[in-house]
Amino acid sequence: MADYTFFTNPMSRGQIARWALHEAGADYQQVIIDWQAKPEAFLSANPMGKVPTIVHHADGGDRAVTEAAAICLYLAEMHPEAGLLPNDGQTADYYRWTFFAAGPVEAAITAKALGFAPKAEQERMAGWGNFEKTMSTLEGHLADREWVCGDVFTMADVYVGSAVDWGLNFGTVPPNTTFVGYAERIQARAAYKTAKAIDGALIAEMKK
Repeated sequence: MADYTFFTNPMSRGQIARWALHEAGADYQQVIIDWQAKPEAFLSANPMGKVPTIVHHADGGDRAVTEAAAICLYLAEMHPEAGLLPNDGQTADYYRWTFFAAGPVEAAITAKALGFAPKAEQERMAGWGNFEKTMSTLEGHLADREWVCGDVFTMADVYVGSAVDWGLNFGTVPPNTTFVGYAERIQARAAYKTAKAIDGALIAEMKK
């Protein structure tokens, strides 16, 4: 049995988790989820019926992990040999920007895509304030560094990089020099290319 069972659909945020699995060098078996016929094992692991979901077949028993950001950080912890964890001086940026992408960035992009923008008096109630402020804050952090934590690629870049890469592809992130340059560095990663090739082939097969 593989170390991980990976429940996913290639046309989903499962692409983030697959990239993380490859960066970590994890041994996994994929289970492609049909939205109309979700298997019981999947729903047992994640009653929300959402992908990605991984089940780690660890020595002490199975461990289910859901939410793409949590999966990324969990895999980095389980595979320290992959060198994806921050050092002590990078830890603040590692957690801060991973969860900034999972919270404000995700919410801001989703709200914009759905045509919702909080009024000025509502912004203090919204965790992201407004779209422009969220994007400029992330851009400001990435403007003078190669990766989220500085000069070294960490698992934070899998999650933050996915948000930027995805957003540029779908026109939900502004195509400024900072974001485009960061996405190009992300796309040059060997694990990124391998994971995207797998999902691309699955998508092509589904469209036949």
